[in-house]
Amino acid sequence: MNANVARTALRAATRSSTRRAGAGAGAGAGAGAGAGAGAGAGAGAARSLSFAPTARPTLNKMLSATAKPWLARGLKTIEFTEGIPEKVYEREDWPLEKLQDYFKNETFAILGYGSQGHGQGLNLRDNGMNVIVGVRKDGASWKEAIQDGWQPGKNLFPIQEAAEKATIAMLLLSDAACANVYKSIKDKMPKTHTLYFSHGFQITYQSETGFEAPKDKDIILCAPKGSGRTVRSLFLESRGINGSIAVYQDLSGKALEKASAMGVAVGCGYLYETTFEREVYSDLYGERACLMGGIQGLFKAQYDVLRANGHSPSEAFNETCEEALQSLYPLVGANGMDYMYKACSTTARRGALDWAPEFEKACKPVLEKLYESVKNGSETRRALQFGNRKTYREDFDKETDAIAAQEMWKVGHKVRALRPENADKGL
Repeated sequence: MNANVARTALRAATRSSTRRAGAGAGAGAGAGAGAGAGAGAGAGAARSLSFAPTARPTLNKMLSATAKPWLARGLKTIEFTEGIPEKVYEREDWPLEKLQDYFKNETFAILGYGSQGHGQGLNLRDNGMNVIVGVRKDGASWKEAIQDGWQPGKNLFPIQEAAEKATIAMLLLSDAACANVYKSIKDKMPKTHTLYFSHGFQITYQSETGFEAPKDKDIILCAPKGSGRTVRSLFLESRGINGSIAVYQDLSGKALEKASAMGVAVGCGYLYETTFEREVYSDLYGERACLMGGIQGLFKAQYDVLRANGHSPSEAFNETCEEALQSLYPLVGANGMDYMYKACSTTARRGALDWAPEFEKACKPVLEKLYESVKNGSETRRALQFGNRKTYREDFDKETDAIAAQEMWKVGHKVRALRPENADKGL
C-alpha cells in the first residue's frame, strides 16, 4: 500500500469512527473505564462507543504483578539494564473519567495540523477533551482538518484566534516554522499557562531557531515514538503507542503530572521520563541512522553489490529488502534478535554471528560522527536552512523522487504488487 492510499484509508477509518460514535466535530468521550487514551475511539451525547482494554496481553501472560512487583499499577521504577533505574508511567494511571475531570477546565489548542497534530488532535477529541485546531485559513491543513470533522468557527480557527483561546497551547508546527509562528502569537495568549511540545527541538536549539522560551508558563513535552498516523491508528485499534515525557519549566509545581496526563490523553500507553535535550538528540540521531538514513544506505549498498555481481533485480531486492521487511524484522520486533537467529538456518546463524561485529566496527565511527553533528547543532542548522527555503517542497520532492527512481525501489514496487494482499489493488 503506498503512502497516499494509507493516508486515505486511515482518514476514512477516522471519519467512520467519528460517525459511529456520534462524536461530530469535537465532543467525544473516549473508551471504557481504565482503558485510558490508548484504548478509545469517540463517543457522543447520544451513545457511547467503548473498546475492551487490550493493553499488554503478551506481557501479562509472561509476567504477573505478583511475580514482578514493578508490574503493579501506577508509576514504576524499572531497571531495563541492571543498575540504571528508569521511571515509567502507564495509561492505567489515568482512567478516562479521571483524565476528563483533570482537564475539565482546559482548552487544548492544536497549533499546526501535520502528522502529530492530526493524530494527537483526533485522539484528544475522541477522549472528550475540549480541543480546537489552529492553522492557516483555507490552506491545505485547513481543508484536511475539515475532512477530519473539525468545524470552522466551532473548533477550527485561524492560528492566532486558536492561540487566544488556548489554556494549553500545543506547538505541533514544523521545526522550521515554529519559532516564527510563536513570535507572532506569544503576546496574544492571555489564557495560556502551558506550552506543550512533541519534540525537544525548539527548546534545545534556541540559539539556532530563534525561539524564546517564555518565563511565565509551564513548558512540557510528550513525544510519541512514532508518526502521528501511527499514534492515531494504534488508538483506533484499542492499543496505544510508547512515548517520552519531559519538563523544561515548572511554574505550577504540577508540570510532570500534567505531562503524564497529556501523554495518556493523546494516545500513549507507556511513558518514559527524559529531558528536552536527550529527546531531541536521540530522535535526530535515530532518524539519520537505524530508523531511516542508515537503512536506506545499507539496503542500497547491498543491492548494488549483488547487481554488480550478476544477480537479477528481483533476486537482489528479495535478498536485501523483501525478506528483511516481510520475514525477519517482524520476528525481531516481536521477540528480539536472539529469537530471529534461532528461527533461521544453522548456516545463516553462523554467518550473522561472525559478521555482526564487523558491521559494528565499520559503522561505529560514522555513528559517533553523526551523534556529534547532532549535539553541536550542525544537523539542526542544516535542517532549518533547508526547511526555510522558498523551494523547500520542490527540492524535497526532487530528492524523494530520486529515491523512488532508484532501480532497487522500482523493483520493490513490482515485487510488492505480487504479494497476495495486493493482487487486487492495482499497485
